[in-house]
Amino acid sequence: MSEITAPLALYVHWPFCVSKCPYCDFNSHVRERIDEAAWRDALIADMDYEARLTPGRRLSSLFFGGGTPSLMSPETVGAIIDAADRLWGFENAEITLEANPSSVEAGRFVGFAAAGVNRVSLGLQALDDAALKALGRAHDLAEGLAALDVAQRHFPRVSFDLIYAREGQRPEEWEAELTRALAFGTEHLSLYQLTIEPGTAFATRARLGRLTLPEEDASLGMFEMTRAMTAAAGLPAYEVSNHARPGAESRHNLTYWRYGDYVGVGPGAHGRRGGMATTRERLPETWLKTPVANETPLEASTRADEALMMGLRLLEGIDEAVFAERTGKRLGDVVSRAGLDETTQLGLVVWENERLRLTDKGQPLLNAVVSRLLT
Repeated sequence: MSEITAPLALYVHWPFCVSKCPYCDFNSHVRERIDEAAWRDALIADMDYEARLTPGRRLSSLFFGGGTPSLMSPETVGAIIDAADRLWGFENAEITLEANPSSVEAGRFVGFAAAGVNRVSLGLQALDDAALKALGRAHDLAEGLAALDVAQRHFPRVSFDLIYAREGQRPEEWEAELTRALAFGTEHLSLYQLTIEPGTAFATRARLGRLTLPEEDASLGMFEMTRAMTAAAGLPAYEVSNHARPGAESRHNLTYWRYGDYVGVGPGAHGRRGGMATTRERLPETWLKTPVANETPLEASTRADEALMMGLRLLEGIDEAVFAERTGKRLGDVVSRAGLDETTQLGLVVWENERLRLTDKGQPLLNAVVSRLLT
């Protein structure tokens, strides 16, 4: 299928949060109240702009993400879905909404399902009250599990995320937590090792020596345990941190990782459209006045680097023909020959059957391998 007519993914960024968070960068987006109708109209106008630049394309996925998109009313979500259908049309689309597992937001799930959302991604993040408090989450475990129960009763597809290799966490504790998580029977799990992002409260604590994470060997052991347990439960990894029943992978995120086109609307949203990088103004009130901050043509070499970094996240790896079609570069011309020889000899990558992929040994070393291949 030509890239000009290939399906698109649409990302709708709702920037507002309900409270400050110690590990994200949306603290400047906390608002006590907003004019939701004005924001809905502005988002739809932003979508209309993108639709005029992508004629003939249909949507394979729509993803509501950002700050706390489940704070939107079901009426606003429904209006955006209807507008997306009018502007592009859907192609068996996956429509996902990220949600915090609070009782207030779970109370809107019936309305979201009626509006057309068919997949929910819940930010549970831990199955332990002490860990939730340490992570700065507003919900406790009972509230999170209640939200999960409501989600499973009203949406055909449910995912939730957990963070492991947390401060003080032992491998046997993660094993017990993951066993419990798998017993809930969702079709998809996102399981992330805790990372320290610059500018967050966690980064400050780490710099002051007040945050101690598990040793590297323990973290690697938890990664390998995660792979084994999810595979045994029928949710094998398909990406470094994502696990799903076959056929239940996140179609929206697969567009990113396979370097397909996606349009991003709303404050702070990014997109990749026809070899163009798009960026929206980050601050909400600034975005209302001037939505598009930058539209930058990407050189073939930049597209190739991005496609390599994204594609190696997938266990399926990178298809040579698709890579060339989407970047304008041959994979063999992008990869460092010395880096490829070194990582192959170390058993970190395999290039066979016209695909380049990480081995099981290479997957936990993703960033280091990518850096070597691009050197």
